[in-house]
Amino acid sequence: QVQLVESGGGSVQAGGSLRLSCATSGVTYSSACMGWFRQAPGKGREGVAAMHTGDTNTYYVNSVKGRFTISQDNTKNTLYMQMNSLKPEDTAVYYCAAKGPSCTSWWFASVYKDWGQGTQVTVSS
Repeated sequence: QVQLVESGGGSVQAGGSLRLSCATSGVTYSSACMGWFRQAPGKGREGVAAMHTGDTNTYYVNSVKGRFTISQDNTKNTLYMQMNSLKPEDTAVYYCAAKGPSCTSWWFASVYKDWGQGTQVTVSS
């Protein structure tokens, strides 16, 4: 059974930083595409970043490029996202998700099979 547990959310002022973690179990961690998504109130779920656990390729939505960094620790089966220079528009519930061994169409929530419960990120101006 796959379990994804996010942590690290919180409230910060604009310009601040947070690091999200996603502890995984039951994922074939050496061959999965792992993604971070976010959902703001009244909006759909947006793909933010993704990476394949078996290589170093990373993918980002344009709005976070240069500010967010996705990474992983294979020894801990844990995914991270360092978020710097946070803006009020980054406020959302952030989710990690896992899919099969390809990061094709990584930005589509519908292609992910497993999801965490989410962690709230609030950025005030």
